[in-house]
Amino acid sequence: MSNFSPRHAPSAFSMPASTTLFRRLIWEGTVPLEIRVDAKELPANSERGLECYYVQAPRVSYLPLLVPELKRFLMDIVFDEAAGRVVKEEDWWFESKEGNLLKWHWPVGLIYDYHVINNRANASPNQSMPLRLILHLASPPTDKLFLASSAEACKQAFMGQLKEADFIRWGNTKRMTGLRKAEQDGLWEGIKEHKFEEYWRVASKITPTTSPVRPSSPPPTSSTSMHTRPPSADPGSNGAPDRDDAYNVRSVPVRIYLPDGLVLQDLVAPMLDDGSTHTLSRFLTTHLPPLFPPDRNPLAFALIQGVLAPPDAEMAWLGACMAGADGWVNVCVGLLQDGTHAFQ
Repeated sequence: MSNFSPRHAPSAFSMPASTTLFRRLIWEGTVPLEIRVDAKELPANSERGLECYYVQAPRVSYLPLLVPELKRFLMDIVFDEAAGRVVKEEDWWFESKEGNLLKWHWPVGLIYDYHVINNRANASPNQSMPLRLILHLASPPTDKLFLASSAEACKQAFMGQLKEADFIRWGNTKRMTGLRKAEQDGLWEGIKEHKFEEYWRVASKITPTTSPVRPSSPPPTSSTSMHTRPPSADPGSNGAPDRDDAYNVRSVPVRIYLPDGLVLQDLVAPMLDDGSTHTLSRFLTTHLPPLFPPDRNPLAFALIQGVLAPPDAEMAWLGACMAGADGWVNVCVGLLQDGTHAFQ
């Protein structure tokens, strides 16, 4: 594979196979949702007993993007014609079965993972238990919601997250602001229509790849895993560094989500001062030493895109391959219970 020119960002089709593979796996990931209308708010003459809707929602999607399909179901199956005329979609809002208000601007996958770390006893990534949501049809708590429930408001929040991630990576937002309006709209349309190629055709202009080799990369060995392999191990890499290499960014956009609502954010360098790669283990030990002590077994686990993340995963690789569509690596940290391994 030829070296990427600084004047031309790599497309989703010119990336090494491993990078594209993991990005597509993230893109195609889904989570099961059970959405039940609050029985107390059902209009008169509704078909009670049918007010529950199941959907396998894309991880990269957002709750407002699920509303049109949900509304069609309710109008066709649950509400009568009179109720359909009075129900106002802009008044809808969601909470979890446990009574927690759900954030419209969080990706669906993050909402699901955050539920997992807060309900550890009933969660397993192997069982794929549905996240049970309650749909309210009136009286949204506007003082607690981050933004309005419309898809347009969600789009604006999404674009804001992309710009913030762009600034953290490069120290400026030139890549985002350099996109034409049609390209920026194409990013959201790719999310809205769940089209991998449409989204990455634009996103590849602002997101680094793992193709070029870092100067300090050791040669690959037979035991090198896919999640920690040096970029030079990717098929087609010619070993030439590039300014868009994931290991050359200023910082990796990362947030840590802890149970009970605490969110941590800090600058995360891809490489350490001694020239070694910055790993997830080092990152968690530095920021959460009580939960991830350097000298004994961890007391917590980390979920990234629903996957129990290996401690030796490199932060730069996570930023290039495991970030959400908004550019952020969301690390959900849950507490281990009576054991040394997660989900046993």
